[in-house]
Amino acid sequence: MRYGDHGSPATTIGDADYRSLAEFRARIRRFLHFSEDLARRSGVEPAQYQLMLAVKGAPADHSPTITYLCGVLQIRHHSAVELVNRTEARGLVARFREAPDRRLVFIRLTAEGERVLATLAAHHLAEIQTAGPALVRALESVLRHHDA
Repeated sequence: MRYGDHGSPATTIGDADYRSLAEFRARIRRFLHFSEDLARRSGVEPAQYQLMLAVKGAPADHSPTITYLCGVLQIRHHSAVELVNRTEARGLVARFREAPDRRLVFIRLTAEGERVLATLAAHHLAEIQTAGPALVRALESVLRHHDA
């Protein structure tokens, strides 16, 4: 991709591109709305669900730290600490330390966090099975129109 002045892409955008982008964004927003609503109805903040998913979804050889969660969740350090604090107060995660470097604080799910996450994840996977094909088609449309 070429970039024009001010780092913006130097490309011509047609009506089909705008329609494809709008449809793709609408599909993403529908899924995110579903996710946020489901989390709230389950008694957790949407960000708490995202935190638990990031902790559980961390690579097997990587115990999640605050720094790791900042990167995965795309939030600042102080925001991650506050999110962990709220989620820990709810009994869904706990902090722990591992040898040899006892200075590092890691985050793990509690038994309650595992239970809540499993329920939420099952609903999310079911929704993706339903809504996923339309989202994929919308993304393919964006890619197809952009490459044209």
